[in-house]
Amino acid sequence: MSISPLLSLQNATIRRPTGLVLQNLNWTLKPGEHWAILGPTSSGKSSFLDALSGRLPVASGAYAHPVGVLREVVEQVANDYRFDRQVASSARYYQQRFNADSAEESPTVWEVLQHRIKPTGTVNENSIELPPPAFSEQWLAEVADWVHITHLLDRHLTSLSNGETRRTLLARSLLRRPEILLLDNPFGGLDVGSRERLHGILNRIAAEGTTLVLVTTPREIPDCITHVAELTDGQISWQGPKSDMPALPESAPETLTDPTLLPRWLNTSAISFTNAIRMRNVTVSYGEKVVLDTINWDVQRGEKWAVLGPNGSGKSTLLSLITADNPQSYRNDYELFDRKRGTGESIWDIKRNIGFVSPELHLYFPREQSVWKVVASGLFDTAGLFRKLTPDQNEQVEFMLDLLRIQPLRDKRLAQLSTGEQRWVLLARALVKNPPLLVLDEPCQNLDPAHIARFRDLVDELCQSPERTLLYVSHYAEEIPTCVTKVLRLDGGKGLIDRL
Repeated sequence: MSISPLLSLQNATIRRPTGLVLQNLNWTLKPGEHWAILGPTSSGKSSFLDALSGRLPVASGAYAHPVGVLREVVEQVANDYRFDRQVASSARYYQQRFNADSAEESPTVWEVLQHRIKPTGTVNENSIELPPPAFSEQWLAEVADWVHITHLLDRHLTSLSNGETRRTLLARSLLRRPEILLLDNPFGGLDVGSRERLHGILNRIAAEGTTLVLVTTPREIPDCITHVAELTDGQISWQGPKSDMPALPESAPETLTDPTLLPRWLNTSAISFTNAIRMRNVTVSYGEKVVLDTINWDVQRGEKWAVLGPNGSGKSTLLSLITADNPQSYRNDYELFDRKRGTGESIWDIKRNIGFVSPELHLYFPREQSVWKVVASGLFDTAGLFRKLTPDQNEQVEFMLDLLRIQPLRDKRLAQLSTGEQRWVLLARALVKNPPLLVLDEPCQNLDPAHIARFRDLVDELCQSPERTLLYVSHYAEEIPTCVTKVLRLDGGKGLIDRL
């Protein structure tokens, strides 16, 4: 007797407003199966999940879901704050988590999970009527314990680290007891320990009867996964049992910049300084929580550093001091580019010497800006372009588009690009002013293995100059560029200097 499938796509075509993204899809999810969806950047993996959840309609072909009404049985784990209008309105800018007053304007983790979110700007709590808690406290406590967020329930959402946010969003979906759970790159941005815990969580969820379909990479396939599908150019190029999965071909090395233009960028003179960073007993705390504890750290001009540590160890807070995004800068004794912080320099004086990429910047950057405007905004360190460029500035933008070979994307909106293409564009934004210091915070998060290798090699190309200083953050040793020779390890707010 044949087993009725839970979900089934037959010759399905999926479109977004920007055009065709998936076609000729034939795929079936049966009871007892758990699927990993693999494929290169821009292959349509996220769109595949959006189609399964019903967020994207099937333009042609058929999508059958005998398991039931999609919104009742299929749950797609959110990747960011846009799952709720009120939460999104309270998370307004990427520096918010470093500003205690602004962070407290966002709801707590408990309020988000129990669907008791006050409207942004509420002054008198007695003037609004909130619904009762969505779940019993016993069930909430059990799920919070599963995903290790019990200690976060009273924290404000925008004060969480990247890894803490991901676990919170997973808890939000698990509370609904879905029959099918969809996850898009759930391991991205997690440290080694957090990835191991998430593997255990997903294996437990699968063992207790929830069907999993997750977009991931070959290096992060949970043991519970039974089947794999690989997408290539918007089509399923291979699918079958995990045990039969073929080895992925190695990508051929390629030159990622225009070799005729790179020497010109490398040889551009920068400001004169001896030490990019000098920190003396730097401490940052929020209430009773000490995030950085007496950090002493010198970074000389031209040095290439990796900044490593588990989620919540203080890496992003440390970088926020360097990029002038943290108001506690003025409480501490440190120098940037041989100048003591708080001696009359503006944040723009500091930012003009730094090229910066981070998951938070990627999350909050306006998606409707064109690629050309996104790159141009790097000249002014603004989240979008709000002024007319001079002829020289126009030339800088065109040069960077040529250098990174992204001229074909210039008129597209950021929202139209794949995750990998967006990261490439934001890197161009960081490089456009040819800064002496590059601060790259998890720049390869959620990229496929081929794009990770390309990005790592690109950084090595760009850092050939002995004058270029680099700070690189990653949770994967294989992502760290070969030019990196020194390491600052953070754990519990303490720093340890090492060599790679």
